[in-house]
Amino acid sequence: MCSLSRSQSLDRLRAGELWEIVVVGGGATGLGTAVDAAARGYRTALLEARDFASGTSSRSTKLIHGGVRYLAQGNLALVREALRERGLLMQNAPHLVRRREFVVPAYHFWQLPYYGTGLWLYDRLAGDLSLGRSRWISKTEAISRVPPLRASGLRGGIVYSDGQFDDARLAITLARTLADSGGLALNHMPVIALGNEGGRLNGVRARDAETGEEFTVRARAVINATGVYADAIRRLDEPGCQPMITPSQGAHVVLDRSFLAGETAIMVPRTDDGRVLFAIPWGDRVLVGTTDTSVATLPFEPRPLRMEIDFLLEHLGRYVSKSPLRSDIKSMFAGLRPLLSRPGQEGTSTALLSREHAVVVSQSGLVTVTGGKWTTYRPMAKEAVDHAARLARLPGRPCPTATRKLHGWEKQEDGQTSHLGEYGTDRRGLQSLMTDHPGWAQLIHPSLPYSGAEVIWAVRHEAARTVEDVLARRTRALFLDAKASMEAAPAVAELLAQEMGRDTAWQAGEIARFRELARGYTAEEL
Repeated sequence: MCSLSRSQSLDRLRAGELWEIVVVGGGATGLGTAVDAAARGYRTALLEARDFASGTSSRSTKLIHGGVRYLAQGNLALVREALRERGLLMQNAPHLVRRREFVVPAYHFWQLPYYGTGLWLYDRLAGDLSLGRSRWISKTEAISRVPPLRASGLRGGIVYSDGQFDDARLAITLARTLADSGGLALNHMPVIALGNEGGRLNGVRARDAETGEEFTVRARAVINATGVYADAIRRLDEPGCQPMITPSQGAHVVLDRSFLAGETAIMVPRTDDGRVLFAIPWGDRVLVGTTDTSVATLPFEPRPLRMEIDFLLEHLGRYVSKSPLRSDIKSMFAGLRPLLSRPGQEGTSTALLSREHAVVVSQSGLVTVTGGKWTTYRPMAKEAVDHAARLARLPGRPCPTATRKLHGWEKQEDGQTSHLGEYGTDRRGLQSLMTDHPGWAQLIHPSLPYSGAEVIWAVRHEAARTVEDVLARRTRALFLDAKASMEAAPAVAELLAQEMGRDTAWQAGEIARFRELARGYTAEEL
Protein backbone atom coordinates (compact mmCIF):
# COMPACT_ATOMS: atom_id res chain seq x y z
CA MET A 1 0.00 0.00 0.00
CA CYS A 2 1.50 3.33 -1.12
CA SER A 3 0.59 6.46 0.79
CA LEU A 4 0.47 9.95 -0.69
CA SER A 5 3.63 11.07 1.09
CA ARG A 6 4.24 14.74 0.38
CA SER A 7 7.87 14.67 1.51
CA GLN A 8 8.70 11.72 -0.74
CA SER A 9 6.89 13.32 -3.67
CA LEU A 10 8.80 16.58 -3.22
CA ASP A 11 12.08 14.64 -3.12
CA ARG A 12 11.18 13.06 -6.44
CA LEU A 13 10.60 16.49 -7.97
CA ARG A 14 13.89 17.79 -6.56
CA ALA A 15 15.73 14.83 -8.13
CA GLY A 16 14.89 16.25 -11.56
CA GLU A 17 13.40 13.04 -12.89
CA LEU A 18 12.28 13.14 -16.55
CA TRP A 19 8.61 12.26 -16.64
CA GLU A 20 6.98 10.77 -19.67
CA ILE A 21 3.63 12.41 -18.90
CA VAL A 22 2.81 15.29 -16.58
CA VAL A 23 -0.88 15.93 -15.87
CA VAL A 24 -1.98 19.38 -14.70
CA GLY A 25 -5.18 19.24 -12.63
CA GLY A 26 -6.30 16.92 -9.83
CA GLY A 27 -10.03 16.62 -10.44
CA ALA A 28 -11.88 13.66 -11.92
CA THR A 29 -10.40 14.00 -15.40
CA GLY A 30 -6.85 14.74 -14.30
CA LEU A 31 -6.72 11.93 -11.76
CA GLY A 32 -8.28 9.49 -14.20
CA THR A 33 -5.79 10.52 -16.88
CA ALA A 34 -2.82 10.07 -14.56
CA VAL A 35 -4.11 6.65 -13.43
CA ASP A 36 -4.47 5.60 -17.07
CA ALA A 37 -0.96 6.77 -17.98
CA ALA A 38 0.66 5.11 -14.97
CA ALA A 39 -1.30 1.91 -15.54
CA ARG A 40 0.24 1.70 -19.03
CA GLY A 41 3.68 1.93 -17.45
CA TYR A 42 4.46 5.55 -18.34
CA ARG A 43 6.35 7.60 -15.75
CA THR A 44 3.57 9.91 -14.62
CA ALA A 45 3.29 12.93 -12.35
CA LEU A 46 0.14 14.88 -11.47
CA LEU A 47 0.19 18.43 -10.08
CA GLU A 48 -2.89 20.05 -8.51
CA ALA A 49 -2.98 23.75 -7.62
CA ARG A 50 -5.20 23.36 -4.55
CA ASP A 51 -6.46 20.01 -3.27
CA PHE A 52 -7.61 16.92 -5.12
CA ALA A 53 -11.23 17.42 -6.28
CA SER A 54 -11.39 20.83 -4.61
CA GLY A 55 -13.37 22.24 -7.53
CA THR A 56 -16.24 20.79 -9.52
CA SER A 57 -15.26 17.19 -8.80
CA SER A 58 -16.32 17.36 -5.13
CA ARG A 59 -19.53 19.29 -5.83
CA SER A 60 -21.49 16.92 -8.05
CA THR A 61 -24.91 15.32 -7.50
CA LYS A 62 -23.08 12.13 -6.37
CA LEU A 63 -24.44 10.06 -9.26
CA ILE A 64 -22.73 7.68 -11.66
CA HIS A 65 -25.39 7.59 -14.33
CA GLY A 66 -26.21 7.53 -18.01
CA GLY A 67 -28.05 10.84 -18.03
CA VAL A 68 -31.81 10.58 -18.41
CA ARG A 69 -31.95 14.11 -19.81
CA TYR A 70 -29.55 13.22 -22.61
CA LEU A 71 -31.87 10.36 -23.49
CA ALA A 72 -34.72 12.86 -23.91
CA GLN A 73 -32.43 14.90 -26.18
CA GLY A 74 -31.87 11.84 -28.37
CA ASN A 75 -28.14 11.55 -27.58
CA LEU A 76 -28.20 7.76 -27.39
CA ALA A 77 -24.46 7.35 -28.01
CA LEU A 78 -23.58 9.48 -24.97
CA VAL A 79 -26.11 7.64 -22.79
CA ARG A 80 -24.88 4.23 -23.93
CA GLU A 81 -21.24 5.15 -23.22
CA ALA A 82 -22.09 6.53 -19.77
CA LEU A 83 -24.16 3.46 -18.84
CA ARG A 84 -21.28 1.19 -19.84
CA GLU A 85 -18.90 3.25 -17.69
CA ARG A 86 -21.38 3.10 -14.81
CA GLY A 87 -21.28 -0.68 -14.96
CA LEU A 88 -17.48 -0.84 -15.20
CA LEU A 89 -17.01 1.51 -12.27
CA MET A 90 -19.36 -0.55 -10.12
CA GLN A 91 -17.16 -3.56 -10.89
CA ASN A 92 -13.86 -1.74 -10.35
CA ALA A 93 -14.85 0.21 -7.22
CA PRO A 94 -17.74 -1.60 -5.49
CA HIS A 95 -16.72 0.00 -2.19
CA LEU A 96 -17.45 3.44 -3.65
CA VAL A 97 -20.27 3.06 -6.18
CA ARG A 98 -23.59 1.52 -5.18
CA ARG A 99 -26.93 0.87 -6.78
CA ARG A 100 -29.66 3.32 -5.81
CA GLU A 101 -33.35 3.00 -6.73
CA PHE A 102 -35.26 6.05 -7.93
CA VAL A 103 -38.96 6.80 -8.23
CA VAL A 104 -40.25 9.05 -10.99
CA PRO A 105 -43.60 10.24 -9.57
CA ALA A 106 -46.45 10.63 -12.07
CA TYR A 107 -49.22 13.12 -11.41
CA HIS A 108 -50.78 12.79 -14.89
CA PHE A 109 -51.77 9.50 -16.54
CA TRP A 110 -49.80 10.26 -19.71
CA GLN A 111 -46.57 10.44 -17.67
CA LEU A 112 -46.63 6.72 -16.83
CA PRO A 113 -46.32 5.40 -20.41
CA TYR A 114 -44.15 8.34 -21.51
CA TYR A 115 -41.55 8.04 -18.75
CA GLY A 116 -41.93 4.27 -18.64
CA THR A 117 -40.97 3.95 -22.30
CA GLY A 118 -37.96 6.24 -21.88
CA LEU A 119 -36.65 4.35 -18.87
CA TRP A 120 -37.26 1.01 -20.61
CA LEU A 121 -34.89 2.25 -23.34
CA TYR A 122 -32.47 3.53 -20.67
CA ASP A 123 -32.25 0.02 -19.21
CA ARG A 124 -31.77 -1.59 -22.63
CA LEU A 125 -28.94 0.76 -23.57
CA ALA A 126 -26.99 -0.56 -20.55
CA GLY A 127 -26.91 -4.03 -22.12
CA ASP A 128 -25.20 -6.67 -20.00
CA LEU A 129 -24.28 -4.02 -17.42
CA SER A 130 -27.91 -3.17 -16.62
CA LEU A 131 -28.77 -2.66 -12.95
CA GLY A 132 -32.22 -4.18 -13.38
CA ARG A 133 -35.41 -3.41 -15.22
CA SER A 134 -37.52 -0.34 -14.58
CA ARG A 135 -41.20 -0.90 -13.83
CA TRP A 136 -44.47 0.88 -13.15
CA ILE A 137 -45.62 1.04 -9.54
CA SER A 138 -48.92 1.99 -7.98
CA LYS A 139 -49.64 5.09 -5.94
CA THR A 140 -49.60 2.96 -2.79
CA GLU A 141 -46.16 1.50 -3.53
CA ALA A 142 -44.76 4.89 -4.51
CA ILE A 143 -45.77 6.36 -1.13
CA SER A 144 -44.52 3.25 0.65
CA ARG A 145 -41.10 3.72 -0.95
CA VAL A 146 -41.03 7.50 -0.48
CA PRO A 147 -43.28 8.29 2.52
CA PRO A 148 -43.02 12.10 2.20
CA LEU A 149 -44.22 11.98 -1.44
CA ARG A 150 -47.22 14.25 -2.00
CA ALA A 151 -50.26 11.96 -2.31
CA SER A 152 -52.74 14.44 -3.79
CA GLY A 153 -53.10 13.76 -7.50
CA LEU A 154 -50.44 11.02 -7.53
CA ARG A 155 -51.18 8.37 -10.20
CA GLY A 156 -48.25 6.06 -9.53
CA GLY A 157 -44.66 6.11 -10.68
CA ILE A 158 -41.76 4.41 -12.40
CA VAL A 159 -38.94 2.74 -10.46
CA TYR A 160 -35.49 2.50 -12.03
CA SER A 161 -31.91 2.09 -10.79
CA ASP A 162 -28.72 4.13 -11.16
CA GLY A 163 -25.37 4.44 -9.41
CA GLN A 164 -24.56 6.62 -6.38
CA PHE A 165 -21.09 7.47 -5.07
CA ASP A 166 -19.12 9.95 -3.01
CA ASP A 167 -17.24 12.10 -5.51
CA ALA A 168 -14.41 13.33 -3.28
CA ARG A 169 -13.73 9.85 -1.88
CA LEU A 170 -13.47 8.47 -5.42
CA ALA A 171 -11.00 11.25 -6.25
CA ILE A 172 -8.80 10.35 -3.27
CA THR A 173 -9.06 6.70 -4.28
CA LEU A 174 -7.82 7.54 -7.78
CA ALA A 175 -4.89 9.45 -6.28
CA ARG A 176 -4.06 6.39 -4.14
CA THR A 177 -4.39 4.15 -7.22
CA LEU A 178 -1.93 6.40 -9.04
CA ALA A 179 0.54 6.10 -6.18
CA ASP A 180 0.08 2.31 -6.13
CA SER A 181 1.18 2.29 -9.79
CA GLY A 182 4.35 4.26 -9.06
CA GLY A 183 2.99 7.62 -10.16
CA LEU A 184 3.33 10.89 -8.30
CA ALA A 185 0.36 12.95 -7.11
CA LEU A 186 0.96 16.32 -5.45
CA ASN A 187 -1.71 18.71 -4.23
CA HIS A 188 -1.17 22.39 -3.32
CA MET A 189 1.31 22.59 -6.21
CA PRO A 190 0.11 25.13 -8.82
CA VAL A 191 1.67 25.17 -12.27
CA ILE A 192 2.84 28.73 -12.95
CA ALA A 193 4.47 28.33 -16.38
CA LEU A 194 4.98 25.87 -19.21
CA GLY A 195 8.46 24.90 -20.38
CA ASN A 196 9.19 25.34 -24.07
CA GLU A 197 12.26 24.48 -26.12
CA GLY A 198 12.39 24.98 -29.86
CA GLY A 199 8.66 25.57 -30.04
CA ARG A 200 7.76 22.32 -28.24
CA LEU A 201 6.64 21.88 -24.65
CA ASN A 202 9.18 20.11 -22.47
CA GLY A 203 7.57 20.34 -19.03
CA VAL A 204 6.17 22.80 -16.51
CA ARG A 205 7.23 25.16 -13.75
CA ALA A 206 5.41 24.62 -10.44
CA ARG A 207 5.43 26.29 -7.02
CA ASP A 208 4.79 24.64 -3.66
CA ALA A 209 1.89 26.61 -2.13
CA GLU A 210 3.11 25.76 1.39
CA THR A 211 6.74 26.89 1.14
CA GLY A 212 7.04 28.86 -2.09
CA GLU A 213 9.73 26.49 -3.39
CA GLU A 214 9.70 26.28 -7.17
CA PHE A 215 10.34 23.23 -9.32
CA THR A 216 11.19 22.67 -12.95
CA VAL A 217 9.37 19.49 -13.92
CA ARG A 218 10.63 18.03 -17.20
CA ALA A 219 8.24 15.95 -19.28
CA ARG A 220 7.89 14.47 -22.74
CA ALA A 221 4.17 15.30 -22.78
CA VAL A 222 1.95 17.69 -20.80
CA ILE A 223 -1.79 17.14 -20.40
CA ASN A 224 -4.03 20.01 -19.32
CA ALA A 225 -6.96 18.55 -17.35
CA THR A 226 -8.00 21.56 -15.30
CA GLY A 227 -11.75 21.57 -16.03
CA VAL A 228 -13.29 25.04 -16.07
CA TYR A 229 -9.78 26.51 -15.79
CA ALA A 230 -8.53 24.77 -18.94
CA ASP A 231 -8.46 28.01 -20.91
CA ALA A 232 -6.19 29.62 -18.29
CA ILE A 233 -3.56 26.89 -18.80
CA ARG A 234 -4.02 27.11 -22.57
CA ARG A 235 -3.22 30.83 -22.38
CA LEU A 236 0.13 30.00 -20.72
CA ASP A 237 0.86 28.18 -23.97
CA GLU A 238 -0.94 30.44 -26.47
CA PRO A 239 -1.84 33.83 -24.92
CA GLY A 240 -4.35 34.67 -27.66
CA CYS A 241 -6.09 31.31 -27.93
CA GLN A 242 -9.85 31.19 -28.51
CA PRO A 243 -11.78 30.14 -25.34
CA MET A 244 -13.35 26.70 -25.53
CA ILE A 245 -15.18 26.68 -22.16
CA THR A 246 -18.56 28.21 -21.35
CA PRO A 247 -18.95 27.74 -17.58
CA SER A 248 -22.24 26.88 -15.94
CA GLN A 249 -23.06 26.72 -12.24
CA GLY A 250 -25.02 23.95 -10.58
CA ALA A 251 -26.28 24.44 -7.02
CA HIS A 252 -27.35 21.87 -4.42
CA VAL A 253 -28.92 21.95 -0.98
CA VAL A 254 -28.61 19.38 1.80
CA LEU A 255 -31.54 18.73 4.17
CA ASP A 256 -32.22 16.25 6.95
CA ARG A 257 -33.81 12.90 6.14
CA SER A 258 -37.29 13.90 7.29
CA PHE A 259 -37.73 15.33 3.79
CA LEU A 260 -37.00 11.95 2.17
CA ALA A 261 -37.53 9.05 4.55
CA GLY A 262 -36.71 5.63 3.17
CA GLU A 263 -33.90 4.57 0.84
CA THR A 264 -35.48 5.42 -2.53
CA ALA A 265 -34.55 8.64 -4.31
CA ILE A 266 -36.82 10.93 -6.34
CA MET A 267 -36.13 11.96 -9.93
CA VAL A 268 -38.18 14.73 -11.55
CA PRO A 269 -37.56 14.49 -15.32
CA ARG A 270 -38.25 18.11 -16.16
CA THR A 271 -38.18 21.29 -14.11
CA ASP A 272 -39.06 24.83 -15.13
CA ASP A 273 -35.54 25.40 -16.54
CA GLY A 274 -35.52 22.12 -18.46
CA ARG A 275 -33.17 20.24 -16.14
CA VAL A 276 -33.68 17.07 -14.16
CA LEU A 277 -34.18 17.44 -10.39
CA PHE A 278 -32.91 14.82 -7.95
CA ALA A 279 -33.61 14.30 -4.25
CA ILE A 280 -31.29 11.56 -3.06
CA PRO A 281 -30.61 9.90 0.31
CA TRP A 282 -26.99 10.62 1.29
CA GLY A 283 -26.09 9.12 4.64
CA ASP A 284 -28.47 10.65 7.17
CA ARG A 285 -29.10 13.62 4.89
CA VAL A 286 -30.88 14.23 1.60
CA LEU A 287 -29.15 15.92 -1.33
CA VAL A 288 -31.29 18.05 -3.66
CA GLY A 289 -30.04 19.39 -7.01
CA THR A 290 -29.28 20.73 -9.42
CA THR A 291 -29.64 24.07 -11.20
CA ASP A 292 -28.06 25.31 -14.43
CA THR A 293 -27.03 28.95 -14.33
CA SER A 294 -24.68 30.76 -16.72
CA VAL A 295 -21.78 32.45 -14.95
CA ALA A 296 -19.27 35.02 -16.18
CA THR A 297 -16.50 34.46 -13.62
CA LEU A 298 -14.63 31.41 -12.30
CA PRO A 299 -14.23 31.76 -8.52
CA PHE A 300 -12.46 29.01 -6.62
CA GLU A 301 -15.42 29.04 -4.21
CA PRO A 302 -18.63 29.50 -6.24
CA ARG A 303 -21.64 30.39 -4.11
CA PRO A 304 -25.23 29.33 -4.74
CA LEU A 305 -27.41 32.25 -5.76
CA ARG A 306 -30.54 33.11 -3.81
CA MET A 307 -32.67 32.34 -6.88
CA GLU A 308 -31.03 28.92 -7.25
CA ILE A 309 -31.79 27.94 -3.67
CA ASP A 310 -35.35 29.21 -3.95
CA PHE A 311 -35.73 27.22 -7.18
CA LEU A 312 -34.60 23.96 -5.55
CA LEU A 313 -36.71 24.37 -2.42
CA GLU A 314 -39.80 25.37 -4.39
CA HIS A 315 -39.49 22.48 -6.85
CA LEU A 316 -38.93 19.87 -4.13
CA GLY A 317 -41.93 21.30 -2.29
CA ARG A 318 -44.12 20.42 -5.26
CA TYR A 319 -43.43 16.71 -4.73
CA VAL A 320 -43.20 16.22 -0.96
CA SER A 321 -45.79 16.84 1.73
CA LYS A 322 -43.42 18.86 3.92
CA SER A 323 -42.18 21.92 2.03
CA PRO A 324 -38.55 22.76 2.91
CA LEU A 325 -37.59 26.24 4.08
CA ARG A 326 -34.25 28.00 4.03
CA SER A 327 -33.99 27.40 7.77
CA ASP A 328 -34.01 23.64 7.03
CA ILE A 329 -30.82 23.81 4.98
CA LYS A 330 -27.90 21.97 6.59
CA SER A 331 -25.48 22.93 3.84
CA MET A 332 -25.57 24.36 0.34
CA PHE A 333 -22.93 24.36 -2.35
CA ALA A 334 -22.30 25.06 -6.02
CA GLY A 335 -19.99 23.62 -8.65
CA LEU A 336 -18.85 24.95 -12.02
CA ARG A 337 -19.32 22.80 -15.13
CA PRO A 338 -16.82 22.99 -18.02
CA LEU A 339 -19.30 23.02 -20.89
CA LEU A 340 -17.94 23.00 -24.40
CA SER A 341 -18.82 26.00 -26.53
CA ARG A 342 -18.45 26.00 -30.27
CA PRO A 343 -18.64 28.76 -32.89
CA GLY A 344 -22.23 29.85 -33.34
CA GLN A 345 -23.29 28.80 -29.83
CA GLU A 346 -22.71 32.18 -28.21
CA GLY A 347 -25.73 33.07 -26.11
CA THR A 348 -27.00 29.49 -26.05
CA SER A 349 -28.52 28.31 -22.78
CA THR A 350 -25.99 26.30 -20.78
CA ALA A 351 -28.65 23.62 -20.31
CA LEU A 352 -28.31 22.93 -24.05
CA LEU A 353 -24.51 22.98 -24.40
CA SER A 354 -22.63 19.71 -24.83
CA ARG A 355 -21.72 17.56 -21.84
CA GLU A 356 -19.44 15.58 -24.14
CA HIS A 357 -15.71 16.01 -23.91
CA ALA A 358 -13.03 17.30 -26.24
CA VAL A 359 -9.31 16.64 -26.62
CA VAL A 360 -7.33 19.30 -28.46
CA VAL A 361 -3.60 19.58 -29.15
CA SER A 362 -1.85 22.92 -29.52
CA GLN A 363 0.94 23.71 -31.95
CA SER A 364 3.52 23.33 -29.19
CA GLY A 365 2.06 19.98 -28.09
CA LEU A 366 -0.12 20.87 -25.08
CA VAL A 367 -2.86 18.24 -24.84
CA THR A 368 -6.06 19.67 -23.34
CA VAL A 369 -8.91 17.41 -22.26
CA THR A 370 -12.09 18.95 -20.88
CA GLY A 371 -15.87 18.68 -20.76
CA GLY A 372 -17.62 15.45 -19.81
CA LYS A 373 -18.69 14.38 -16.33
CA TRP A 374 -17.61 12.06 -13.52
CA THR A 375 -19.26 9.01 -15.10
CA THR A 376 -17.21 9.26 -18.28
CA TYR A 377 -13.85 10.25 -16.80
CA ARG A 378 -12.23 6.95 -17.87
CA PRO A 379 -12.82 7.16 -21.68
CA MET A 380 -11.83 10.85 -21.51
CA ALA A 381 -8.59 9.82 -19.84
CA LYS A 382 -7.96 7.08 -22.39
CA GLU A 383 -8.31 9.48 -25.32
CA ALA A 384 -6.06 12.08 -23.70
CA VAL A 385 -3.30 9.56 -22.95
CA ASP A 386 -3.56 8.10 -26.47
CA HIS A 387 -2.92 11.57 -27.91
CA ALA A 388 -0.09 12.35 -25.49
CA ALA A 389 1.66 9.02 -26.08
CA ARG A 390 1.59 9.47 -29.87
CA LEU A 391 2.76 13.07 -29.58
CA ALA A 392 5.69 12.15 -27.31
CA ARG A 393 6.46 9.02 -29.36
CA LEU A 394 6.12 6.83 -26.30
CA PRO A 395 5.89 3.06 -26.73
CA GLY A 396 2.35 2.18 -27.75
CA ARG A 397 0.56 0.39 -24.92
CA PRO A 398 -3.12 -0.55 -24.58
CA CYS A 399 -5.34 1.08 -21.98
CA PRO A 400 -5.96 -1.41 -19.11
CA THR A 401 -8.35 0.64 -16.98
CA ALA A 402 -11.63 -0.96 -18.10
CA THR A 403 -10.83 -3.89 -15.81
CA ARG A 404 -8.40 -2.31 -13.34
CA LYS A 405 -9.60 -2.46 -9.75
CA LEU A 406 -9.18 0.80 -7.87
CA HIS A 407 -7.31 1.18 -4.58
CA GLY A 408 -9.11 -0.42 -1.64
CA TRP A 409 -11.25 -2.65 -3.87
CA GLU A 410 -13.60 -4.69 -1.76
CA LYS A 411 -17.07 -6.06 -2.30
CA GLN A 412 -19.61 -4.60 0.07
CA GLU A 413 -22.16 -6.53 2.06
CA ASP A 414 -25.80 -5.91 1.21
CA GLY A 415 -27.24 -3.23 3.45
CA GLN A 416 -23.82 -1.67 4.18
CA THR A 417 -24.62 1.84 5.49
CA SER A 418 -21.53 3.00 7.38
CA HIS A 419 -19.39 5.49 5.49
CA LEU A 420 -16.33 3.46 6.61
CA GLY A 421 -17.16 1.00 3.84
CA GLU A 422 -15.92 3.63 1.37
CA TYR A 423 -12.38 3.05 2.62
CA GLY A 424 -12.53 -0.51 1.28
CA THR A 425 -9.61 -2.60 2.48
CA ASP A 426 -8.09 0.51 4.12
CA ARG A 427 -10.87 0.27 6.69
CA ARG A 428 -8.83 -2.28 8.62
CA GLY A 429 -5.90 0.11 8.97
CA LEU A 430 -8.26 2.84 10.10
CA GLN A 431 -9.79 0.55 12.71
CA SER A 432 -6.31 -0.34 13.96
CA LEU A 433 -5.68 3.34 14.61
CA MET A 434 -8.83 3.45 16.73
CA THR A 435 -7.78 0.35 18.65
CA ASP A 436 -4.23 1.58 19.28
CA HIS A 437 -5.39 5.11 20.18
CA PRO A 438 -8.85 4.94 21.79
CA GLY A 439 -9.04 8.72 21.98
CA TRP A 440 -8.99 8.89 18.19
CA ALA A 441 -12.07 6.68 18.04
CA GLN A 442 -14.14 9.58 19.43
CA LEU A 443 -16.30 11.56 17.02
CA ILE A 444 -15.04 15.01 16.05
CA HIS A 445 -18.61 16.32 16.55
CA PRO A 446 -21.80 14.68 17.87
CA SER A 447 -23.74 15.60 14.69
CA LEU A 448 -21.12 14.14 12.34
CA PRO A 449 -20.16 10.48 11.78
CA TYR A 450 -16.40 11.07 11.57
CA SER A 451 -13.73 10.14 14.11
CA GLY A 452 -10.37 11.59 15.03
CA ALA A 453 -8.73 8.51 13.50
CA GLU A 454 -10.04 9.57 10.10
CA VAL A 455 -8.28 12.91 10.50
CA ILE A 456 -4.99 11.19 11.31
CA TRP A 457 -5.48 8.74 8.42
CA ALA A 458 -6.14 11.63 6.05
CA VAL A 459 -2.81 13.24 6.95
CA ARG A 460 -0.74 10.07 6.93
CA HIS A 461 -2.13 8.40 3.84
CA GLU A 462 -4.29 10.83 1.84
CA ALA A 463 -2.22 14.03 1.57
CA ALA A 464 -4.56 16.19 3.68
CA ARG A 465 -2.77 19.42 4.60
CA THR A 466 -5.47 21.76 5.92
CA VAL A 467 -8.65 21.75 7.98
CA GLU A 468 -10.54 22.33 4.74
CA ASP A 469 -8.92 19.29 3.10
CA VAL A 470 -10.17 17.14 5.98
CA LEU A 471 -13.64 18.58 6.55
CA ALA A 472 -14.56 19.20 2.90
CA ARG A 473 -13.03 16.24 1.03
CA ARG A 474 -11.43 13.50 3.19
CA THR A 475 -14.66 13.60 5.16
CA ARG A 476 -17.80 15.32 3.83
CA ALA A 477 -18.57 17.24 7.01
CA LEU A 478 -18.78 20.65 5.31
CA PHE A 479 -21.28 19.34 2.76
CA LEU A 480 -23.40 17.44 5.27
CA ASP A 481 -23.67 20.09 7.98
CA ALA A 482 -21.86 23.41 7.58
CA LYS A 483 -22.57 24.62 11.13
CA ALA A 484 -21.39 21.36 12.72
CA SER A 485 -18.24 21.42 10.59
CA MET A 486 -17.40 24.92 11.87
CA GLU A 487 -17.79 23.67 15.43
CA ALA A 488 -15.57 20.66 14.66
CA ALA A 489 -12.78 22.79 13.16
CA PRO A 490 -10.81 23.35 16.41
CA ALA A 491 -10.65 19.61 17.17
CA VAL A 492 -9.51 18.88 13.62
CA ALA A 493 -6.92 21.67 13.68
CA GLU A 494 -5.48 20.32 16.93
CA LEU A 495 -5.15 16.80 15.51
CA LEU A 496 -3.55 18.14 12.34
CA ALA A 497 -1.11 20.27 14.33
CA GLN A 498 -0.07 17.31 16.47
CA GLU A 499 0.47 15.12 13.42
CA MET A 500 2.21 17.74 11.26
CA GLY A 501 4.18 19.56 13.96
CA ARG A 502 2.35 22.90 13.68
CA ASP A 503 2.03 25.53 16.40
CA THR A 504 -0.99 27.23 17.97
CA ALA A 505 -0.76 30.20 15.58
CA TRP A 506 -1.12 27.81 12.64
CA GLN A 507 -4.13 26.22 14.32
CA ALA A 508 -5.81 29.58 14.87
CA GLY A 509 -5.23 30.60 11.27
CA GLU A 510 -6.65 27.32 9.95
CA ILE A 511 -9.75 27.57 12.14
CA ALA A 512 -10.40 31.15 11.03
CA ARG A 513 -9.92 30.35 7.34
CA PHE A 514 -12.19 27.33 7.47
CA ARG A 515 -14.96 29.08 9.35
CA GLU A 516 -14.92 31.94 6.84
CA LEU A 517 -15.20 29.38 4.03
CA ALA A 518 -17.94 27.38 5.76
CA ARG A 519 -20.15 30.42 6.32
CA GLY A 520 -20.70 30.46 2.58
CA TYR A 521 -22.28 26.99 2.86
CA THR A 522 -24.97 28.18 5.26
CA ALA A 523 -28.32 29.68 4.32
CA GLU A 524 -27.49 32.64 6.53
CA GLU A 525 -25.31 33.91 3.68
CA LEU A 526 -28.26 34.28 1.28
